[in-house]
Amino acid sequence: MKKFLIAGLGNIGAEYAQTRHNIGFKVLDFFAEKESLTFESSRLADRVEYKLKGRTFVLIKPTTYMNLSGKAVRYWLDKENISIENLLVITDDLNLPFGSIRVRTKGSDGGHNGLKNIQEQLQTTHYNRFRFGISNEYEKGRQIDYVLGKWSEEELKNLPERLQKSIELVKSFGLSGIQLTMNLFNGK
Repeated sequence: MKKFLIAGLGNIGAEYAQTRHNIGFKVLDFFAEKESLTFESSRLADRVEYKLKGRTFVLIKPTTYMNLSGKAVRYWLDKENISIENLLVITDDLNLPFGSIRVRTKGSDGGHNGLKNIQEQLQTTHYNRFRFGISNEYEKGRQIDYVLGKWSEEELKNLPERLQKSIELVKSFGLSGIQLTMNLFNGK
């Protein structure tokens, strides 16, 4: 059975739950809700497995806080014996319009501390990442407040449809591979 590690990035704690920076957690929570899955606390992450058409998706939400996400990703890749090609990291991206999707097989951390730590831990920039656009509608010098801020009313109204699209992307990654997934979802 083929295994995939899906790591949704975010920060633990109620104060972060509804923030833009926690979109990785939000995608996986939405996935779990739709598929009637329950995350359980485990080493360095909340974890649940999902099986689909002969594939196992190990979904993790690191409990290490964003800046140390790489520790959890590396641990679960090793523990589950999953190759780096079968890793998908879900994170927020300020440089993309709200709800837009960009999937890549490699790249820089783009100033994102979670991705920076993953690259340090894995010693490579070659791993699959799914960037979810949160836009950059903030005043100069207010980036941290914006990223750690709550979704606007308009964003909340549109979020369920974007989360559903995100679930489809994750399933496509495991069933059809990264290249087809990029073709189907990038820019959508």
